[in-house]
Amino acid sequence: MSLNPTPGLPPFEYIKPASLAEASTFLAEHAGESRPFMGGTDTFVRMRDKAWKDKFVVDVKNFDGMHDISFDPQNGLTIGAAVNMNHVAASPFVQEHYPLLAEATRTVASYQLRSRATLVGNICNASPAGDTLGASILLGGVLHVHGVDGERDEPLAGFFHGPGKTNLKPGDIATAIRFPLPPADAVGKYIKLNRNNDGDLAIVGVTVLGYPDSSAASGFRFKIALASVAPVPLIATAAEEILANSPITDDTINDAAQAAMDASTPIDDTRGSAKYRKVMVRNLTKRAVSEVWGKLQR
Repeated sequence: MSLNPTPGLPPFEYIKPASLAEASTFLAEHAGESRPFMGGTDTFVRMRDKAWKDKFVVDVKNFDGMHDISFDPQNGLTIGAAVNMNHVAASPFVQEHYPLLAEATRTVASYQLRSRATLVGNICNASPAGDTLGASILLGGVLHVHGVDGERDEPLAGFFHGPGKTNLKPGDIATAIRFPLPPADAVGKYIKLNRNNDGDLAIVGVTVLGYPDSSAASGFRFKIALASVAPVPLIATAAEEILANSPITDDTINDAAQAAMDASTPIDDTRGSAKYRKVMVRNLTKRAVSEVWGKLQR
């Protein structure tokens, strides 16, 4: 039996609710066979490949505020769930106040795909290789979620439980993500190791955010998130503590990079071996921290 090299989508029903409440109710009543639709860049690929077998695709992208980006000098940044990644990266608010988020967003796939893919969708997809997850966590992102019981906030710290697994429940629709003001004089860096320059998932991703903090013995805090080396985005807390508690020297950075490597638990797959990934966690963490430290000194 020959295989179809270009399989089509399976049959499904397209649902366009009139309100968020109607959408949440429908999704909850059809749990396990329905899925909210925003950008669709992951949904349709998974359906085509028969990894997802949903009977209903529920369009939730055009409710109030879904396409808005706003910034408040006191409260920070709000990005609607339907804002595509190119708009996030190009936003003057993001570029001025959250450049780490812009940098991470620009590494996702290709420009064409980013014209449909959304930041909130990338987060809710909960891939351990998600390029924007590290920056979103380190910047204190909080998802605003509408569910059958009303609205609530979901901080990204503790939101992820495994590949594709989050705190979201049947009927939940993420409508926006909010970021508080970043720490004063913060500097960030995202380094992605992949097989080609465009369109590939991360073999390893390292996100670093550093900023002055007089309460730390070193006078600085460094937040470090690792992608594609654990079932969830991994916060390298031991490495962060080393950088907070010792003067920032080459030896300190080397020790922190080693601690990040030791914390990682990657797997072997077609994109790289576990051994290779662990070594690259060390190398890329050293490189990212060194670059952030150099900018902080300037």
